[in-house]
Amino acid sequence: MSSRAAIRYAKAVLNQANETNTSQVVFGDMKSVEATIEGSKELRSVLKNPIIKSSDKTEALLKIFSDQSDITKALVNTLAANKRLNLLGGVAQSFVTLYNEKQGIKSAQVTTAVPLSSELETKVLAKVKELTGSDQVTITNIVDESIIGGFILRIGDLQYNASIANKLGNIKREFSKSL
Repeated sequence: MSSRAAIRYAKAVLNQANETNTSQVVFGDMKSVEATIEGSKELRSVLKNPIIKSSDKTEALLKIFSDQSDITKALVNTLAANKRLNLLGGVAQSFVTLYNEKQGIKSAQVTTAVPLSSELETKVLAKVKELTGSDQVTITNIVDESIIGGFILRIGDLQYNASIANKLGNIKREFSKSL
């Protein structure tokens, strides 16, 4: 989940990208930044580590994202100047969400205990399209073994929790009430 500060930075970057007609390029950059940070535990720990100098973090990020647009590089420099480099992943995630909303693309998040099969993903996609009334939907699958089974579907601020862990929690609450 992105912080309010990350959302504000993302809005500023989106506005700048729209003004320069590079929103699609920056969208590609932000998806790449988000995937890179999400995929690298080491990079996330470096960004959060207060002992590592901001200038070293900035230099590393500019090397990692050297093929990105000037707007993306300017974002890294701005976050560094404001001592907010740890927000980079959240800004990228927020940018992707804001861009998709502007394009009319709905985003759904499905949390499952095991990765979604293509058959199940098709069914979830159909259900999300039915619920939102939108033909353009993207699905992000998050694997969380702690839900035991079932799924948690989140579309915007709506959430449907059909996980086994949730059902067991409900049974436990009902049982403890009756004692």
